[in-house]
Amino acid sequence: MRRLILDHALLPEGWAQQVGVDIDGGTIMAVRPHDAPEGRERVAGITLPGLPNLHSHTFQRGMAGLAETRGPEGDSFWTWRQVMYRFLGSLTPDDVEAIAAFAMMEMLEGGFTALAEFHYLHHDADGRPYADMAELSGRIAAAARETGMGLTLLPVFYAQGGFGGLAPGEGQRRFITDPESYSRLLDGARRAVAGLDDAVVGIAPHSLRAVTPDSLREVLTLAGEGPVHIHIAEQVKEVEDCLAWSGRRPVAWLLDHAPVDGRWCLIHATHLDAREVEGIAGRDAVAGLCPITEANLGDGLFEGVDFLAAGGRFGVGSDSNIEISAPGELKQFEYSQRLKHRARNVLAAREGRSTGRSLYDAALAGGARALGRRIGAIAAGHRADLVALDAGHPDLAAVSGDRWIDAYVFVAGKAAIDTVVVAGRDRVRNGRHVDREAIRARYARALAHLVA
Repeated sequence: MRRLILDHALLPEGWAQQVGVDIDGGTIMAVRPHDAPEGRERVAGITLPGLPNLHSHTFQRGMAGLAETRGPEGDSFWTWRQVMYRFLGSLTPDDVEAIAAFAMMEMLEGGFTALAEFHYLHHDADGRPYADMAELSGRIAAAARETGMGLTLLPVFYAQGGFGGLAPGEGQRRFITDPESYSRLLDGARRAVAGLDDAVVGIAPHSLRAVTPDSLREVLTLAGEGPVHIHIAEQVKEVEDCLAWSGRRPVAWLLDHAPVDGRWCLIHATHLDAREVEGIAGRDAVAGLCPITEANLGDGLFEGVDFLAAGGRFGVGSDSNIEISAPGELKQFEYSQRLKHRARNVLAAREGRSTGRSLYDAALAGGARALGRRIGAIAAGHRADLVALDAGHPDLAAVSGDRWIDAYVFVAGKAAIDTVVVAGRDRVRNGRHVDREAIRARYARALAHLVA
């Protein structure tokens, strides 16, 4: 049993002071506001529930900054993808683990305490399965074990190169499986995470362009009760290609042909019409938004105002990991909507409501659902995932309550983070991961040969 006393904490019922938290086996057993501090470890500052990261490709952290040279006219997501294919061509299993650990370390330092890893790198550089088909899933699990990151592992099913059964390209050979081999891959992934606290394995059909209707139906039978994540409607070209193939827009096709419900997370969903907005919200699926990456790739702007008005759920992720910051993703989402609507505070829940608090609460709930784990609240029965902000930070020192979150999201950002606890264990102290130097050194060695 670990017994903490939190100076200030955001509980489901609101802000509280001197909050006693009892933790056993990584799970919160009891929460007592206005508790006595005797016999308890003090967690100074302003404690928030740790934010879930609902979408990441950790290996892409290693190529951050490598695609920022202008290419030919029409430089876009599709030309960026070619840079990504070249980068992954030389990744070894050791590289995958080193980069994943570094990315997860930065996530923890940046306010994320749980991760849904959308893992589509399965085979060796020639497209051959490893002796252990789940070798690279095991490397993701090892990185989570080393860093302490809470993990939902989403092995990706990727079977074709484009709509209509287009053959995969050479750059996609490390991803490709069929339903039979994918079933074995899932079994291996479940074995790989078996030693992790509270880990979950879900499934991730990559996108409608990477699966056929028949193979999608087949792999959905493998999901069990786990979460289902899929890239959808990220790019205009994707929408146009889907229309040419099926006569339907991607989200409309998915809603009509798949059992989309609250277990599903639709990643990006950037290009929606009004029917699709209502459809996602009506099915209680989570929209998985990655605002910093979507801006970096020029994807477009999510229909945030209409989606929230329809009662839609969302969470945020770091996707390509070019900049890893939980408050930064929330800020970018709000700012994207301000630019779209030429207004301010557009995602606040109602008049007089803090925009930062509105964003944070929604991303906690949507992220927890998307990861399929009991996280996202300082409450009994939830994992003890806590992010403590420095109350003495200049941007937080003169405010209180919801304004702490406004200052965290819109001003101070991750620089305000002091301590991060995951499953009851300190993983970040004084803003730095407890194993930062070893993780950083291994990452630097990997990058030295990958980008030489």
